[in-house]
Amino acid sequence: MKYVYQATIIFAVTLLGELLHVLLPLPIPAAIYGLVLLFLALQFSIVKLEQVNAVSKFLIAVMGLLFVAPAVNIVEIWKDIAPVLLPIGVVLVVSTVLVFAVSGLVTQWMLKRGGKDNG
Repeated sequence: MKYVYQATIIFAVTLLGELLHVLLPLPIPAAIYGLVLLFLALQFSIVKLEQVNAVSKFLIAVMGLLFVAPAVNIVEIWKDIAPVLLPIGVVLVVSTVLVFAVSGLVTQWMLKRGGKDNG
């Protein structure tokens, strides 16, 4: 029953993210709204970590399986994307490097800012 409760919390936050995506005219994916909402709920103790911890760990463990369907779709549309494969590759590499850099800088900033509290 614990897992059903935890999954319900995560799905409810995901649903709220979907609703925000529909209601707000911003070019932000619904998943980002959901992540921000869950982060804020955890940050302000509206949701406790123990309330979503087990299901979150499970979802992270099976994350690789969640990418199988998009990979299969790429195989299906290969004829359409083959001519633009180089630009797609460049965008993927540049965006990946930017995400790594920004994530690293934010992590360093957060560790410097709150490092004394963490031990």
